[in-house]
This record gives sequence, structure tokens and C-alpha cells, in this order.
Amino acid sequence: MRIGLYPGTFDPITLGHTDIIQRAMALVDRLVIGVAINRDKGPLFNLEDRVAMVQAECAPIIAKTGGEIVVHPFENLLIDCARDVGATVIVRGLRAVADFEYEFQMVGMNRAMDDTVETVFLMADARRQAIASKLVKEIARLGGDVSKFVTPDVRQALHEKFGRA
Repeated sequence: MRIGLYPGTFDPITLGHTDIIQRAMALVDRLVIGVAINRDKGPLFNLEDRVAMVQAECAPIIAKTGGEIVVHPFENLLIDCARDVGATVIVRGLRAVADFEYEFQMVGMNRAMDDTVETVFLMADARRQAIASKLVKEIARLGGDVSKFVTPDVRQALHEKFGRA
């Protein structure tokens, strides 16, 4: 069984994330969505809310593909998380050159720690390349329309966070 790990903070999960998840499902038998606890980033949504959002957004993907998706919170090194869940592949989404530069360094460090885990990069769909959770939160905070970037349920969660229900 080929197990992949798609890590991120998913604060919140966007249509860009779900695009990568759908395409990663074609590459692995089980996809583990690693929801990073990362306290340094000061997430808008707490861990439980982010896990619940990821699970809810993955339900239609599971129904469509018949594949297996597991949501797994983690706070340790990414390479250790990969070992913990039995992943031999780390899936990363790329939007721009800046993403590649950062990811290139991460791959090198991860390979130095464990060269049995491969990293696979998936380019974001052209319609989704500009989507970043940080920007989505900023648009929502300022009262803008985020419906092109997230599902209605995530949009509602953002509105509730910013008192715009």
C-alpha cells in the first residue's frame, strides 16, 4: 500500500488545498492529511476546528474517488510524522517560484534525515495558483468575498470568526 502525506496548517483549507488532495489521491492508496499544530504561526482556527474542516472538505473527495483519506494532527518534524503514519511519499503543492525555493530546501533537509521518503510536487491548478490561506483570511477579515477561494462551509466559518455571520 502506497501511503502519502500531505502536510499543512490548513488555516483554513482552501480550494487550492482540495485540488491538490484530489490529484494526490490518484498517486497513493491512502492519503494522510497532516494538520500541523505550528503554534508559531498563530492560527485563526484552533486545531479541532481545522481538523473538522479538513474532514468535512475531504468527505466529497472520498465519496468521489473511493479512496482513503485520514486526517492526522502533528507537531513533530515532518519527516517524523511521515514515519509515524507509514508514508513513503510527501505531497507538496506549488503555486509559484517562491514556493519552490522553500520546498527545495525542505526536501534536502528531509532527505538528509531519511532518504527513503520521497517528495512529490504537484503544481496548483492555474485557477487556484493565487490562493493562499493567509490572503483568504485577510480578505475575509476586511469583509471581502472569499467564495472563489473556499467552499461555502469554510466561508461561513470565516464569517463567524470575523463576526460577519
